[in-house]
Amino acid sequence: MSRKRPASTELEELAPLDLEDSLSPPPPASSKFLQALSGYAYKAPGPGTRTRSKRVKLEETDETLPISLLADKPKLGPVKPAPPKRKATKQAGTASPRKPKPIQKELDVPHAAPPHWRETYDLIKEMREKISAPVDTMGCASAMKDEVDERSRRFGTLIALMLSSQTKDEVTTDAMKKLRAEIGELTVENVLNTDDAVIQDCICKVGFWRRKTGYIRQTAQKLKDEFDSDVPQTVDELCSLPGVGPKMAYLTLQVAWNLNLGIGVDVHVHRITNRLGWHKPPTTTPEQTRLNLQSWLPKELHREINPLLVGFGQVICQPVGPKCDSCVLSSRGLCPSAVKVKAKARAKGTPTKASTLKRSLTEVMKEEGEMLEQIDPEDGLDTPADVKDPPDLVGPAIKLEPPS
Repeated sequence: MSRKRPASTELEELAPLDLEDSLSPPPPASSKFLQALSGYAYKAPGPGTRTRSKRVKLEETDETLPISLLADKPKLGPVKPAPPKRKATKQAGTASPRKPKPIQKELDVPHAAPPHWRETYDLIKEMREKISAPVDTMGCASAMKDEVDERSRRFGTLIALMLSSQTKDEVTTDAMKKLRAEIGELTVENVLNTDDAVIQDCICKVGFWRRKTGYIRQTAQKLKDEFDSDVPQTVDELCSLPGVGPKMAYLTLQVAWNLNLGIGVDVHVHRITNRLGWHKPPTTTPEQTRLNLQSWLPKELHREINPLLVGFGQVICQPVGPKCDSCVLSSRGLCPSAVKVKAKARAKGTPTKASTLKRSLTEVMKEEGEMLEQIDPEDGLDTPADVKDPPDLVGPAIKLEPPS
């Protein structure tokens, strides 16, 4: 009969280990492990030797940091290299806008005066005295002649010149009348206080009226901010205004300030002086024409040559179908571009058997120099109200014959 074990003995076997048992040394390790640890055993330094204590710098990894610090540790992404530092040339906010390039005032080498230019010039003056051209009654000099306030007269003259580009004088005059009737006195403040829709309704018949509406408003704002709401008195300052070029600048100075500082070269002056052969080689832009003329034409003629040739070009020396048979220069052999036209052909508008001069609208506009370089064709701007493109824009046929 088996003997039962006491209950106390069973309980002792099932009881957990005592704390002292848990602190008892572990079983002896193997000999290989002991040999590896012997290399790290402390060795007392010998006599006369000094040793330097070595401190091991432990890296703080996530395993060594306390849990409380792990919660506050930010999660860092991949480290990006810092961009190279640039040397500051100007303080922030002090950068000035790009200044416009100064207008060239004269040629480095003057152009030679063309032969017989004085005789030609005087004959044109004689012909102009016998004809009445639109520029005589509707040019920029007449736009504000009845204005009493000098500042308003100067500002109105500038606005009239801005509207006149790529526009007939009759259309410009009508637009100016509507503008003055709608907003009252033509001042910078009145323009700024007028809605664009009102201005557009007044000038909607001039060429590129949408773009010019913006130019007028921007110009008025700049005059208020930088020129005490008045028209500036230098070419460079005028050309800094939106939509204003050298031609407008010189004409504005002549009419608004009575300053004769240069020649206002428009499409007629550019075309006619080239037809007369006054430029060698022929000029391709109004600016080249201006610099050439200013280099040899007497200064007392700089102001009058513009209305003189503009009226001559409007009535006689037109861009298409010039009336060479009515021009004294043609009969006297002073115009190398003169052509003879049969009177019957001109009256009927039928071509002659001789070769004819045909030019498209674009070619005529390029010759006149009135293609607005600042305008992008994709801007959706309107075609000038006074310029049409009919199927055959050639005018009466012109028989090309050498001058007699």
